[in-house]
Amino acid sequence: MEYRRLGNSGLLVSELALGTMIFGETSERGTKSEEAERMIAHFLEAGGNHFDLANVYAAGRSEEIVGKALLGRRDQVVLTTKVRWPVGNGPNDCGLSRYHIQPSVEASLRRLQTETIDVLYMHGWDPFTRLDETLRCFDDLVRAGKARYIGVSNIKAWQVMKGLGLSDQNDWVRFVAAQYQYSLVVRDIEAEFTDLCESEGLGLVPWGPLGGGFLSGKYIPGHKPNGAQAGRIAITPDAWEESWARRATDRNWKIVAAVSEVASFHTGSTASQVALAWLLTRTAVSSVVIGARNLIQLMDNLQATELELSTEEIARLDEVSQIPLSYPYRSINTLGR
Repeated sequence: MEYRRLGNSGLLVSELALGTMIFGETSERGTKSEEAERMIAHFLEAGGNHFDLANVYAAGRSEEIVGKALLGRRDQVVLTTKVRWPVGNGPNDCGLSRYHIQPSVEASLRRLQTETIDVLYMHGWDPFTRLDETLRCFDDLVRAGKARYIGVSNIKAWQVMKGLGLSDQNDWVRFVAAQYQYSLVVRDIEAEFTDLCESEGLGLVPWGPLGGGFLSGKYIPGHKPNGAQAGRIAITPDAWEESWARRATDRNWKIVAAVSEVASFHTGSTASQVALAWLLTRTAVSSVVIGARNLIQLMDNLQATELELSTEEIARLDEVSQIPLSYPYRSINTLGR
């Protein structure tokens, strides 16, 4: 496992981050605590140090599992978590107000059994709270030692830039990381965010690198899986049909075919490894969040760090997965960037 700088910070993170969204989930698609602990131990042995969490993952159980598993090894890892979404039924149990952020962070610290969060993310936009209130609170948390760095996730490019502008204007801590969905089948962020991250010194940390499992190599055209087989493709069992229809397009099947073809030229490699290796070639990417459900999947994913794609293979995957540019990006690209 190699290490990369997280944006323009001095923090080094492993090129793969262990995603923990389903650690402690009680449904059949969740990872039970015993399996999660085995995965964490293996990830550490492989050289991984970057853990991706959120206070809402499995209603906080994910943070509890990771905190327990890392006792005595806290100083070896980079712990990240997020705040924004509901943690209760009260009117102030969600959002990015100071009222919500402070107790949410304290609760995450207790569950993680640590004194500080290495990277604290805004988990989405809050239209009801002024951005300067949120950023001032984040800055206070960093100054108080409750967090070391801050990041942003799932908000618009202009909102990220507004946040950076407010931070610069007020001498507050700046975002150093940005988490967005990014894969061979979901390249939408390239219109704005990859350039933004490189220009402003934010390390891009993609989530969903296998397109909800679509790039794993287990699906074939003309054979629609049932709800149980679809697994990670849908957030809930009831939503899988719509999610599958959205992914099972002619373009995406061509991508799957190309990924499988590239994998066939690398003895012992899998489609998942090729999809992850492609993301690791993107210059804006600091670390890729892998969402393995069990130890076997994790071991497969980790092998992506040893897979070196040729220039021709990268170009082939770039071409087959290219998305058509819309206005004004088409004009900008034609006239020159």
